[in-house]
Amino acid sequence: MGLEITTTRGASGARVSVSGEVDVSCAPELRSALDASIAELGTGEELVCDLSEVPYIDSTGIGVLVGAAHRCAEAGGALVVARPRRNVARVLGLLGVGADLNIREE
Repeated sequence: MGLEITTTRGASGARVSVSGEVDVSCAPELRSALDASIAELGTGEELVCDLSEVPYIDSTGIGVLVGAAHRCAEAGGALVVARPRRNVARVLGLLGVGADLNIREE
């Protein structure tokens, strides 16, 4: 399954919707999409990364998300990981990165 990434811009920030497995082979693609959105983020805006269509994420993908969260914070915004599937949310919880990623069901 290939990775598909769609980026949209709204009044309060940006949304990156991800579909497919996120692993070491496609993590650079996700990083590029997130970095492009972070570059356009204004102070106080959110970058929502929708993982509802991601059945699997490995440690490299999680590292991309954590790095993006830190870069968002440095830019004055916030990364929100939205709607992760149960198994993805479980892995994020086990790794203790939930607070960094502002996980929510929206």
